[in-house]
Amino acid sequence: MVAYDPAAPAPLGVVRSATGSPEVDARLERLSDVDHLTADGHIEVYEDVHRGLRETLTALDVRPGPPAPPASPYDIRS
Repeated sequence: MVAYDPAAPAPLGVVRSATGSPEVDARLERLSDVDHLTADGHIEVYEDVHRGLRETLTALDVRPGPPAPPASPYDIRS
């Protein structure tokens, strides 16, 4: 008889849906690594994913967005 080990690797079966952002999708796919690790190995993966998502969000602040629409004569009030 095999003894039950609650710390043994066990896939969680969490479904991850694509976000449409290749950078974010790659980070989220990394979460599947915890399915093959014991519980004490999860934190390293979670911290790596969190760090990567923060870097991706920070990069959005650096990229210029679309230009503002031109002002309409109706926007100017005196």
